[in-house]
Amino acid sequence: MKILLLCTAFNSQTQAVYTVLEDRGHEVSVAYAISEGQMLTEIEDFEPQLILCPFLKRYLPESIYENYPTYIFHPGPIGDRGPNALEYALQNHTKKWGVVILKANELYDGGDIYAQQTFKVRKTYKASLYRQEIVNATLQALEQFFINLKNDEATPQLLNPIHEQFTQANRRIEWLKDDTETIINKIYLSDSFPGVLDEILGVSCYLFGVHREEKFRGLPKEILAKRDGAICLGTIDGAVWITHLKEVGGFKLPATYVFKEKLIGIKEERLPLLFDKSYDTFYEVSVEKKDNVAYLCFNFHNGAMSAEQCIRLKYAVEYLKRECEVLVLVGGMDFFSNGIHLNILEDSAKQGEDGWANINAMNDLVRSILYADEVVTVASFGRNAGAGGVFMGLACDYVVGKEGVVLNPHYKTLGLSGSEYHTYSLPKRVGKEIAEILLDECLPLSVEKAQALGMVDEVYAEDTYYEELHNFAKSTYNDDFIWEKQGYIDDHKEQIEALKEKELEVMHPEFWSKESDFHTLRQEFVYKICPSETPERLKLKLIKERIYA
Repeated sequence: MKILLLCTAFNSQTQAVYTVLEDRGHEVSVAYAISEGQMLTEIEDFEPQLILCPFLKRYLPESIYENYPTYIFHPGPIGDRGPNALEYALQNHTKKWGVVILKANELYDGGDIYAQQTFKVRKTYKASLYRQEIVNATLQALEQFFINLKNDEATPQLLNPIHEQFTQANRRIEWLKDDTETIINKIYLSDSFPGVLDEILGVSCYLFGVHREEKFRGLPKEILAKRDGAICLGTIDGAVWITHLKEVGGFKLPATYVFKEKLIGIKEERLPLLFDKSYDTFYEVSVEKKDNVAYLCFNFHNGAMSAEQCIRLKYAVEYLKRECEVLVLVGGMDFFSNGIHLNILEDSAKQGEDGWANINAMNDLVRSILYADEVVTVASFGRNAGAGGVFMGLACDYVVGKEGVVLNPHYKTLGLSGSEYHTYSLPKRVGKEIAEILLDECLPLSVEKAQALGMVDEVYAEDTYYEELHNFAKSTYNDDFIWEKQGYIDDHKEQIEALKEKELEVMHPEFWSKESDFHTLRQEFVYKICPSETPERLKLKLIKERIYA
């Protein structure tokens, strides 16, 4: 079937739907919902049999839904209508929520429902709930959607009142009144967009990334400490960490990067390299051990990794490979890793120098994984990964993925050729020809497709993933494997390092040259500048036959 995904952005949900449909053999193209004329032109060019809207933030004109069967994905259960559905769910402390797929018509979220799926609401922030529970429920609903569509079975929508826009007035923190739990809840329902508007040290900014602090105490809104880019603020009954801020008109950065010299005199309250999670506080790197396996978690905001974070993670890898037989890289709560930290580079006064430092720190981290010949290494793609984060995972001996996870093994959409030893690790797994296609097409890939190509060794179901991961990990270690690994590294190290040096040779002008596309593309990405048209890479070229299909 020819299916068009009409969307506001090619976000995590849209990519998950895209990869599932592709894996099922459908002809899938994407169109951004920018203007009526542009949408109609792209729809007419593709001539879809079906239009699906996994992420849409604008009304659809009658000219579309009257002429093409069009279905909207709404992040709320039957009867929920209007914008900010997740904000209202979290504000009301809803225990059970859902997703529906409904037919587009003249009513806002008022069409007949062709599929619905419910889930339990986890105590977390909005974006995490969206990226995990909403996406998983959507993929389950999609299965039922095609069955009901074929049988023309639908349920009438309950035409309840439409939500009002959830404004900053609904989000505002009252520091002299709100307790710690209330502050956390308000930031949770606003993260990762639009954040909670506030003023700290005279700077108007939006707050993101909140964590409870158990030990520190101070006056409400007093800055008590800083750690790894975050700041700790007092509350009426405790304290919270805020990891990221966005100045009005600016872009999101670690909090200390926004305040810079304003934080002189604030103590850096450091934690051990691997925090034992013995009390509530903000931390990024931790480890859990079970049997002969160590699980290294690195919960970096949005999966972005600065030079400093790469260095810390490298030290953690170097330490842990002496403490276990199998080392599993887990990543974070919502992402495995997405490579270098573009927002910090955009903020830098020395963008070339800091970009070069970031990619070299990332390479040093990957090198420590690649040459960890005392242990077996396993990458756990239990969450989405992109760019250098994918190739950091491919540096491991084994790669395991969870169903529904999406990988983006490419760099070029940001004007980079990439490093992280990818010219070694990717062709080693999939062959040179397919590696070049993956890097050039710049399209998302399901872990199931990645397994078929050889990028991923095992894929496990959502419900049993971590049990299956552990059983796999602890079974991988044996002396023969370690001996063979050591011998292979000794024989190929010079060749592997030569490939990495060639990557850096190509990347050098991408960071340092003023004419590099990276500077413009990075700025557009960081400031979230809306494109004027759908990227060509997302439009299906029907005459093209992918050799890996």
